[in-house]
Amino acid sequence: MTGPERPAVDYDAVKRRFAEERDLRLALRPEGRSQFTSDLTGRLARYEVDPYKAEVSDREPIDDEVEILFIGGGFSALLTAARLRQAGFESIRIVEKGGDVGGTWYWNRYPGVACDVIAYDYLPLLDEMGYVPTRHYAEGPEIYGHCRAIAQRYDLYDLAVFQTTVTSTTWNPDEAQWHLTTDRGDHMRARFVICANGTLSKPKLARIEGMETFAGHSFHTSRWDYAYTGADLEHLGDKVVGIIGTGASAVQIVPHLAASAKELYVFQRTPSSIDIKNDWVTDPDWAAQLRPGWQAKRREKAKARPPISAVQVDGAAALSREDKIRRQEMANIDYMMRIHRRIDEIVEDPATADALKPWYMFMCKRPCFHNEYLPSFNRPNVHLVDTHGKGITLIAPGGPVFDGRTYEVDLLIYATGFEVQQTGIYNHIVGTDGIELNDKYRDGIRTLLGVHSNGYPNLFVMGGYQASFNFNLTDVLQAQGDHIAACIEYVRDHGHHTIDATTDAEGWWVEEVVAHRGKTNRNAECTPGYYNFEGETNRRQDGNYNGGFPAYTEHMGRVRNRMADHFTFTPRPADRPRAASDG
Repeated sequence: MTGPERPAVDYDAVKRRFAEERDLRLALRPEGRSQFTSDLTGRLARYEVDPYKAEVSDREPIDDEVEILFIGGGFSALLTAARLRQAGFESIRIVEKGGDVGGTWYWNRYPGVACDVIAYDYLPLLDEMGYVPTRHYAEGPEIYGHCRAIAQRYDLYDLAVFQTTVTSTTWNPDEAQWHLTTDRGDHMRARFVICANGTLSKPKLARIEGMETFAGHSFHTSRWDYAYTGADLEHLGDKVVGIIGTGASAVQIVPHLAASAKELYVFQRTPSSIDIKNDWVTDPDWAAQLRPGWQAKRREKAKARPPISAVQVDGAAALSREDKIRRQEMANIDYMMRIHRRIDEIVEDPATADALKPWYMFMCKRPCFHNEYLPSFNRPNVHLVDTHGKGITLIAPGGPVFDGRTYEVDLLIYATGFEVQQTGIYNHIVGTDGIELNDKYRDGIRTLLGVHSNGYPNLFVMGGYQASFNFNLTDVLQAQGDHIAACIEYVRDHGHHTIDATTDAEGWWVEEVVAHRGKTNRNAECTPGYYNFEGETNRRQDGNYNGGFPAYTEHMGRVRNRMADHFTFTPRPADRPRAASDG
């Protein structure tokens, strides 16, 4: 039996259209990443205010010392701290800008927030917590609750400091420890520091002329104002709402706004690819049959399974490199054309359907999965404002302006995303030679495994560049957390005080990163987005390790098996007694 006939596709014509759409956007917004700002100060400061804990808890400045300090309180910190607790470390502090642990899941509480990675894979420490997610794709409140449960289980609230931003992290060579200052006047000292601020943690706004003049109400999606909208958006029944952006957050939010607002205007620069989201409630019989260690086995199985590609067909081994790339491109285009057909099947207005079609290769931008986003545009109160790649560049007191028309709105929501993989987002990190980390990176990022950087002893970075990319981010964070905990345990067990990557090890890893990037022109051929630095040219070392997640974890294991070949170690300063909390 044969399957349904696949519609004929002119692959070269589609590729030309992809290139035209990319070039259009690059010409319209040549400024690249500078078209956004995360400097939310002055009149923009209100877009970063925490709406969930409006009042800052009063406390005296802290002046003390801990052994291990995390900058950030999301999954990076939680799962690494759990491993450190299991290894017997007691003096662990989390310093977090928000009012609780959770990171992304503390800040993102917008309507419809959910994970688009299968929950049984995404939520970490399920074996250790004895927990099974309630849905195939967990929703935000459940994930936030899981974060809090981890912190409680591993006693991470005892020393935690919330509503506090680390502003400087400076290595003191005489004391062989880090000195940290905060926006609350604190002076903390720590032997080990883990930068766990996450890959997407600092909200950014598009630079739009006149946005400060808007007379209505506005906020960023990561600072959802339920006091204005109502807990169930019940206050929006008589409101005209505008949302700028159509990325992952907006895709989840729009259906809820569409069902609640009097009128909704969705301002689109580039459409997302929207695929089916196969979600369901967890089968209690299946959950009851799970045995301890089920998640670890599931993850190992997934890691061992080679990724499916378009060239995994009979005779692929005999193909030339060019033919393999061509087959991959054809399979990619076939997938995107299926996305287009789905839009035509769902969206009733042909012009709106055409505007919602993404013209770029799959994974050029973050893929989205949702079942209600596309049907929302069939509602009479929902209007797509397609800016044809330009984006909104002017906001009047009444609302966004495009093509000579002012769209009068009561509420304007910015779904404009976050800074990506920035290590020192609020924080100046100064190492042994008095060099700030971003100054070291100015001539090219240099790390070992994306975790260590020479000249910054006892400092570990999670979720930064030169680490592996994986769509399920917590796989990478778990691997990094296990590695960091093992390194700190090694230092303790071998009587060392500091660990620092050697320049040779760092150079080896930079070569590994370079060797696995730029094998095709895909990055440059993609439409602008945060995956390709908004279309900016970038050095080959200034990105993720693209050799695959299994290879990345194997590299980590080899490094730990030959510690002396990759790190230098120093003993505890003779004039500094060992603290009771040091492991």
